[in-house]
Amino acid sequence: MSREAEGAMASWEVFLRPRRGLAHQHVGSVRAVDPDMALEHARDLYTRRGDPLSLWVVRSAAVHTASPTERDPFFANARHKPYRYPEHFAPLAEGDDQRDD
Repeated sequence: MSREAEGAMASWEVFLRPRRGLAHQHVGSVRAVDPDMALEHARDLYTRRGDPLSLWVVRSAAVHTASPTERDPFFANARHKPYRYPEHFAPLAEGDDQRDD
């Protein structure tokens, strides 16, 4: 992984939490030389309307994602673990829920 030069502009991802009870949502990106400047740019760009509860910036290079080409294998169901799926279990018939003690 290459290191960015000191003082070079970096890309930052912006996450905003509009109010209590809601999760942070990705709202866009900004370019800045440091986290403080990234927060200022994010505030200026993404909080013009409303009064958000919190604002996060994360260096884009630190965000790890699954690409669209990895989507099928990455998000594929774990068919080798059938106990995770309801069709693995036989449906109960009437009276099956009683224990034979």
